[in-house]
Amino acid sequence: MMGAERAAETVKKLAKSLEKYKFILLVLLAGLLLLLLPTSADGGVERAGEESWEAVEYTFSLSELEEKLEKTLSKIEGAGEVTVALTLRSGTRQVLAQDMTVSDRNGDSSEERTTVVISSGSGREEAVSLQELAPQFQGAVVVCPGGDDPAVQLRLAEAVSDLTGLGADKISICKGK
Repeated sequence: MMGAERAAETVKKLAKSLEKYKFILLVLLAGLLLLLLPTSADGGVERAGEESWEAVEYTFSLSELEEKLEKTLSKIEGAGEVTVALTLRSGTRQVLAQDMTVSDRNGDSSEERTTVVISSGSGREEAVSLQELAPQFQGAVVVCPGGDDPAVQLRLAEAVSDLTGLGADKISICKGK
């Protein structure tokens, strides 16, 4: 009878422990079930936007940007048909990966930098680009029929400033024909 009493006592302790920790056990069980569920047909994790990991080719065109600005600014109340001219301080630039070698011979230190290139199987080599920097604008001229209205000038200047990063002193707004 001693064995049966001990078994009953152990079962009571186990039931009491389960009652005390039932929520923790329930969360652990739910997590285990989620880990066991398949995520895709091939057993791997699906990526919603796998193309977003690829490098995006971006070519900057000043004339396209000016046309886009003209269409956008023409929608501002009181502006009318807008013509935009932008000037650049610098165009798009690439920051290339470089390998640096530093040598110290007899107290003379020298530094040698070489550009890292990738060789494609066809004998073509391309420099490894780490970053592409956007162009820096120098100034903007906006010509429109509503260019003499101070309220329109303010809205146009704010819009051009927001889109190009230019300060108001670098944006000229004039009344057109």
